[in-house]
Amino acid sequence: QVQLVESGGGLVQAGGSLRLSCTVSGGTFIRYGMAWFRQAPGKEREFVAEISRNTGSSTFYIDSVKGRFTISRDNAKNTVYLQMNSLKPEDTDTYYCAARITTDYDPWGQGIQVTVSS
Repeated sequence: QVQLVESGGGLVQAGGSLRLSCTVSGGTFIRYGMAWFRQAPGKEREFVAEISRNTGSSTFYIDSVKGRFTISRDNAKNTVYLQMNSLKPEDTDTYYCAARITTDYDPWGQGIQVTVSS
């Protein structure tokens, strides 16, 4: 059974930085594409960034985070990261990591809160 656990969230002021981590257990991490999503209360879950399987040579970001967020992976640690710089209040959300084991992003982590104050 593949399990994902996020860490690294918290409260920061606008312009600050956080690094989210997602550690994967129970599977073959190097075979999975990985992604980060975020969701605010009453809103749909939003895709944020993804990184390809194996060496992670391909990445993709939504326009609102380009130049500020960086997704990366460390296969030796079975971990995917989301480095978030120049944070804005609108980045405040619950962030989730997800693994693409087959064709869909499933399973998901439990979610971790990121709050950016103005």
